Amino acid sequence: MPFSKKLKAFLDEKQIRYLTLHHSPAYTAQELAAASHIAGHLWAKTVIVSADGRMAMAVLPATERLDLDALGRLFGAKVVRLADEKEFRGRFPDCELGAMPPFGNLFNMQVVVSPTLAEDEKICFNAGSHQVAFKMAFADFARLVEPVVAPFTRPVVG
Repeated sequence: MPFSKKLKAFLDEKQIRYLTLHHSPAYTAQELAAASHIAGHLWAKTVIVSADGRMAMAVLPATERLDLDALGRLFGAKVVRLADEKEFRGRFPDCELGAMPPFGNLFNMQVVVSPTLAEDEKICFNAGSHQVAFKMAFADFARLVEPVVAPFTRPVVG
């Protein structure tokens, strides 16, 4: 699977400029950033969470980790947890598992983004494949996805 056709069609329809990056297979955010020759603070990893039973996307840099308590406060949810793959697998039919792009609007999911990503001019992310990434202007991403930008992360230690 080369990339998410749904995402590519959406970006092309909106006439968004993006760069397609092909790299060797990689699975963790830090590995993906390195394989793509992208700084870790620019690499956006998409984490699917369940907030009181609602699926949502948390989008954060490879250099940060999710703080579920902070995310719970942000969502106003009593229970926030990492979603199990079987809960969301069907929402991303043209994506490899774990390579979902951060476009929740295409998959009927709310999106929250770390302010660290919003500070940079560019954003890079999986394009539905563990071997293909897209890089684009953060301003275009924000305009299309309309994410909530709020703190819900902490730095990766070690």
